Amino acid sequence: MSVPQQAHDNQGVEEIEGKQYLSFLLDNEEYAIDILRVQELRGWVPVTRVPDMPEYLKGVLNLRGAIIPVIDLRERFSLPEVSYSPTTVVIVINVMSGDTERIMGIIVDAVAETYVFSEQQVQAAPQVGGAIHSDFITGLVALDERMIVLMDIDALMNSEELSINLSKQETEQEALSVE
Repeated sequence: MSVPQQAHDNQGVEEIEGKQYLSFLLDNEEYAIDILRVQELRGWVPVTRVPDMPEYLKGVLNLRGAIIPVIDLRERFSLPEVSYSPTTVVIVINVMSGDTERIMGIIVDAVAETYVFSEQQVQAAPQVGGAIHSDFITGLVALDERMIVLMDIDALMNSEELSINLSKQETEQEALSVE
């Protein structure tokens, strides 16, 4: 995979105007999120399933004492199901919900690269149908012969059906901790 020189030039990162992104693969397509939202990368480990949650909410994971929901992005976007492999990764992210920051995990096929993209490289996302709603896309970047989709992780993780389900789960967790 060809990587722009700026992605590897750590000495010059501060000199480059732009935003840094972590890219990952889903169904052989490359997506990227703001790297400042990434807390850590973890290899796939089984999670604890929570009843009455949508299929794409795989369960919860204990992250150093914090219970975090884990969402399979492949299932969330209605992509074909595959078995988890050694390259499957849980990206632990910080998501803003209003004034509150939540920690969540997203399951992806593999982590690809880190990039720095300038505003001039980012093109507006077209308003077309597809597996990923355009409200979750902040832009597209053409790089060599491929397209990288930049995702708004806050919009995706706060989408109406997901935030309702997670609020229900958080309420149940709070009730359990009070008992």
